[in-house]
Amino acid sequence: MEIAETTSKAASAGPTKHHGSCHCGKVRFSVRVDLAAGGSQCNCSVCLKLGMTTSIVKPEQFTLLSPEEELGVYEWGGKTSRRFFCRHCGTHCFGRGYLAEVGGDYVSVNLNALDDAEVTDLKLSHWDGRHDNWQAGTRDRPWPVFATNPA
Repeated sequence: MEIAETTSKAASAGPTKHHGSCHCGKVRFSVRVDLAAGGSQCNCSVCLKLGMTTSIVKPEQFTLLSPEEELGVYEWGGKTSRRFFCRHCGTHCFGRGYLAEVGGDYVSVNLNALDDAEVTDLKLSHWDGRHDNWQAGTRDRPWPVFATNPA
């Protein structure tokens, strides 16, 4: 119950500082994020397979507390984002990139890696990354994965 109370207090206060880590604890970070704004999910192939729930923040709102050498990096396709994960346990913690549709430079934090927030209580929005449909923005229901003309 303590975790849910932490999220409720943070959700009413606007952007607040949260701490996160990978499964084994070798990667640690802090982030100022507004949990009341909810989280997002994307249907691109990597987000879908990882089951990510994320929040996009400006780079200055994110601080890596662990040495960079604890991180592995994965980048693919259009190079919109570089995903960073723990090279020991494999937990994907965050991504960094540039996308005009989200305001330029960003850090995409895996909210599932936060140590002090109840992600299942967050309102979710959905991106259509599978079809590079970023200009459509988010919506409140998942975008189709296999549609050739997403609606």
